[in-house]
Amino acid sequence: MYRKSQNTLGPEEAFELPFEGQLCEDNRWIVLSKLIPWSEFEAEYAQNFSEEMGAPAKSFRMALGALIIKEKLGMSDRETVEQIQENPYLQYFIGQNSYQNEAPFDPSMMVHFRQRITPALLQKINRRIVQKSLGFTPEDPSTKKLKEAENPKENRGRLLMDATVSPADIKYPTDVELLNQARKTTESIIDTLYKFLKDNLDKKPRTYRNKARKDYLKFAKKRNPSGNQRKEAVKKQLQYIKRNLGHIDKLIEKGASLELLSRRQYRNLLVSAEIYRQQDLIWSNNQKRIDNRIVSLTQPHVRPIVRGKAGSPTEFGAKLSVSCVEGYVLLEKISWESYNESGDFISQVEAYKELTGVYPESVHADKIYRTRVNRAWCKERGIRLSGPPLGRPRTQVSLQDKKQAQEDERIRNEIEGKFGQGKRRFSLNRVMSKLSNTSETSITLTFLVLNLVKLLRQFYCRASSSNLV
Repeated sequence: MYRKSQNTLGPEEAFELPFEGQLCEDNRWIVLSKLIPWSEFEAEYAQNFSEEMGAPAKSFRMALGALIIKEKLGMSDRETVEQIQENPYLQYFIGQNSYQNEAPFDPSMMVHFRQRITPALLQKINRRIVQKSLGFTPEDPSTKKLKEAENPKENRGRLLMDATVSPADIKYPTDVELLNQARKTTESIIDTLYKFLKDNLDKKPRTYRNKARKDYLKFAKKRNPSGNQRKEAVKKQLQYIKRNLGHIDKLIEKGASLELLSRRQYRNLLVSAEIYRQQDLIWSNNQKRIDNRIVSLTQPHVRPIVRGKAGSPTEFGAKLSVSCVEGYVLLEKISWESYNESGDFISQVEAYKELTGVYPESVHADKIYRTRVNRAWCKERGIRLSGPPLGRPRTQVSLQDKKQAQEDERIRNEIEGKFGQGKRRFSLNRVMSKLSNTSETSITLTFLVLNLVKLLRQFYCRASSSNLV
């Protein structure tokens, strides 16, 4: 049950403290609380709950505020709750009216917050904050089209776009290690099903788990195994898994039910069966790749993304298409499958127009975006796309063109810097969430926090300059 009246909060002076004094209005958490439009999106968050049934839910401000605190300070869920419990400014930020010495919620609630606050909702909040900071107000679509037809606006501003990968928290995958995990999973499932039927069976199905472990360790301890040794190790693990899956089928035929398994065990059984199918197909046909390849038993949604970067040619995580407008970053697309980011070029430029009301004067992107289709589309709308023209390189390049090319690369460095800030300062370089939907929420939240940090820096810069005057 969601109570809308529970999200009322007065100014910082009205926050009750157990000691004399009041909160400082220049504190970073007080300033951040004024930058976020809490009330605009509370109704959308309240749709997750019933208005009449259930226990009272935590408010939208408490849910989103806790996630922002965790991301900004780079802490675990448990540490986030403890910091909120000890800090009155953090309690004000999440919407409490007075200081409380108890934890506002259990740390396990952070998982539910990430599930309820979807990436789509976070993107709306992020775009609204950026629109407000840039001075743009959303208009009605019907009146907007009439105004554009009567008085077409000139292109204005710059749009930067690029793609990156946000790696998931998984161990670097190898075929033998993945099969070993699947084998151990099937062995634990056989143990669970056998407990239910042990009175009706003469003996427990043989899994040869000790021999299988010795075979795995014999290969894993080799420093530089050859291709034949690797293929032989894969073959042995496939045989063990095939035997275990056959035992599971026989136990089910004899009366054991899959309902005896926990939700995690059932999911791991399905993933293990798919891992066996993929690896058996690769081994039988001597292939090196397969579609929708699973690289993690616990996170089967993660896919290998080939980037060709020095030091990490292949990354394992979600691929992101990102736009940068006046130093603010917007996540336009997130996918666990590899894709060609040039296909998002037009949609990202149209998103810029929806945000600002006009097309950009120039778009700064790397080589993969400069296709003939994208160039022709930009030419029709008077948009300059950075980079040299298609065709054979010119033998003579004017000084003006060289300066323009250097300026374009300098401008494009800004979005690369945003990626570096997200990966070094925040959690974009290692997403700790395990589910696909919660991982997407964590990734989207990082870009929201990046923009909030920029706004906070601008506030203090203006405050310091006014004090100097």
